[in-house]
Amino acid sequence: MIDLNMSQNAKSTIESGKAILGIEFGSTRIKAVLIDQDNKPIAQGSHEWENQLVDGLWTYSIEAIWNGLQDCYSNLRADVKKLYDTEIEVLAGIGISAMMHGYMAFNKQEEILVPFRTWRNTNTAKAAETLSELFVYNIPLRWSISHLYQCILDNEEHVKDIDFQTTLAGYIHWQLTGKKVLGVGDASGMIPVDPETKTYNAAMVEKFNALIAPKGYNWTLLDIFPEVLVAGENAGYLTEEGAKKLDVSGKLKAGVPVCPPEGDAGTGMVATNAVKQRTGNVSAGTSSFSMIVLEKDLSKPNEMIDMVTTPCGSLVAMVHCNNCTSDLNAWVNLFKEYQELMGIPVDMNEIYGKLYNNALKGDTDCGGLISYNYISGEPVTGLAEGRPMFIRSANDKFNLANFMRAHLHASVGVLKIGNDILFNEEKIKVDRITGHGGLFKTKGVGQRILAAALNSPISVMETAGEGGAWGIALLAGYMVNNTKNQSLADYLEEVVFAGDAGVEIAPTPEEVEGFNTYIKNYIACLPAEQAAVNSKK
Repeated sequence: MIDLNMSQNAKSTIESGKAILGIEFGSTRIKAVLIDQDNKPIAQGSHEWENQLVDGLWTYSIEAIWNGLQDCYSNLRADVKKLYDTEIEVLAGIGISAMMHGYMAFNKQEEILVPFRTWRNTNTAKAAETLSELFVYNIPLRWSISHLYQCILDNEEHVKDIDFQTTLAGYIHWQLTGKKVLGVGDASGMIPVDPETKTYNAAMVEKFNALIAPKGYNWTLLDIFPEVLVAGENAGYLTEEGAKKLDVSGKLKAGVPVCPPEGDAGTGMVATNAVKQRTGNVSAGTSSFSMIVLEKDLSKPNEMIDMVTTPCGSLVAMVHCNNCTSDLNAWVNLFKEYQELMGIPVDMNEIYGKLYNNALKGDTDCGGLISYNYISGEPVTGLAEGRPMFIRSANDKFNLANFMRAHLHASVGVLKIGNDILFNEEKIKVDRITGHGGLFKTKGVGQRILAAALNSPISVMETAGEGGAWGIALLAGYMVNNTKNQSLADYLEEVVFAGDAGVEIAPTPEEVEGFNTYIKNYIACLPAEQAAVNSKK
């Protein structure tokens, strides 16, 4: 039931052109959120999609990207029509976000040279290793510079024709506005960013150009990389052509200001009010990552920890895991099939709720059971490919509660391995960590599991479920509504969240000890997972 006054206010906001649109391309869903002047969601749209494994590389086709965007926006229009009986014609601002990193290279004719290579690909090990040594800085496999240099190492023919290289968010933004720009957070996944200059690290750019000089390409890195912008800056306007690409109905008018395009890590930080130093957030869905905003740089590079930035350029330690809930969801679907087989009506929310809550009744160490949720490779633990695997011995306590708890532990197990380095070795201090994403949908369960993993209180906000599309809408709002010229951190704290810190759960000593035992067994059995990868099926 929609409150009549709220409905009228939202309709007025849309018709007066004061609504702001955020769109995020996630791994399995493209989501659009429309917000009002109070930063509250008033309508949404979505489109489900899946990556494809083509010639050994994970990709989404250009056709899938545009079909998905247009269907998502059409879905949003339908929601607006249903709720408010009106059309979106003018907007106050737009923001585009997408999964970070990967490789999209274009020639002078704006044609993509090879299929989009996503963050999920792990074929860039040699490039990442070489660049990490060259820069004396951890360069992850999924970063854009790793993909580019791997193409060079592999003597791929297309490299000589590159005129522009960007991320998925940067590509969509370019097509909608004509501007080859990128938000600093997303740019920090192209090549490291200098927190002082808030643009690409000049020394590393120079080293890379010197490294590839013998190849004789007619470009250098800054010739082909997008310009870097920080939160709050104008990143162009929706063009006539861009408006038609977004809204195939032709209703949406051009001229809308667009904020710098960002990666899903940056929008996650915004959506959880975690851009201040000593705050952090964990996003847990298809993949998972933690973002801890640092007071100073780490003592040394570590291949498990990526150094990126907030959308305003502050240094962030990121632990990125390729796998999170996909394998867990597959097991839950098995219980769904059993329920259907028994002729029992299926309610997926009920199934998740029952199984997740029952998991909390299990032993804190999962009774010795271990799960590896590796649908794809996992760089943090050194696995180039994935093989989902469940391990138990005859003496382990094999029951449903421990079984589900083992899979919940697995969903954040790799995340724990990386964060143990930050908290135990680097002695990083954090005042608040906020969780968001699908793992936290069942109230209190994923939150408690993560708290045990990180040995830290975890907060979850009611708004965190809105996700990255809401986060990029907030960044667009910051660009057009920041009348007091506040910093992004102050704007979020005082205007958007107004002191709302969410609901916090702290782990018990027994839960922390149990997870530590689980992860010790998990690490000890990693050779079995590696053996499964080695034995090609």
